[in-house]
Amino acid sequence: MDFEKIHNKGQAQLFRNAYLEYLTKTHPLVIWGMYLPILTLFPVYAMRTIGLSSQITFGVYAFGVFFWTFTEYILHRFLFHHHPDTEQGKKINYILHGNHHEYPRDKQRLFMPAVPSIIIASCFFALFYLIMREYAFAFFPGFMLGYLLYGSMHYAIHAWNPPFKWMKGLWKNHHLHHYKHTDKGFGVSSTLWDHVFGTMFDLKNEKEDKEKVKELMFK
Repeated sequence: MDFEKIHNKGQAQLFRNAYLEYLTKTHPLVIWGMYLPILTLFPVYAMRTIGLSSQITFGVYAFGVFFWTFTEYILHRFLFHHHPDTEQGKKINYILHGNHHEYPRDKQRLFMPAVPSIIIASCFFALFYLIMREYAFAFFPGFMLGYLLYGSMHYAIHAWNPPFKWMKGLWKNHHLHHYKHTDKGFGVSSTLWDHVFGTMFDLKNEKEDKEKVKELMFK
């Protein structure tokens, strides 16, 4: 999935139907507000109703956050950057992620919109419950917190300069992913799995193109 030009203005039209098009857009605070009850109430339910200890609940919750970073990498690399051969596949790929690479300044599509987000999250919860039963009530909210942190980090990378020096690598890795090589730098909230699987940019020897970076920022 490579585009010859990054569009600095406007946004892609994904559907002809105005209602469907509206549902492809969202704001980070909407998604945070939607999942905040799950982040807080599920762990309480795990401890008070199911009877998990606070230590186990916290540990499983933290593992859920960590597991998200792996899921993020796998989805970004193998689903979002899949190279389909059919026109239908290319269209689906564009709706899922290609539009972001063509219109990186479109801040309304930096988070998965509400309706598909709920559907996908429900599928993940069902899968986790089948595998780990009651522990899913501690694992799933941690997993979703990881997702929300990822989405917020992605939003921040396209909005502002890194607020802390230790974050510069994350910013640079994602910038290079956009304008230099889309088959590297798949980690957004963490570069851990890029290091593990050999898709990390050599940040020490990569010089950022400041003009191209500006094309990725919406503020």
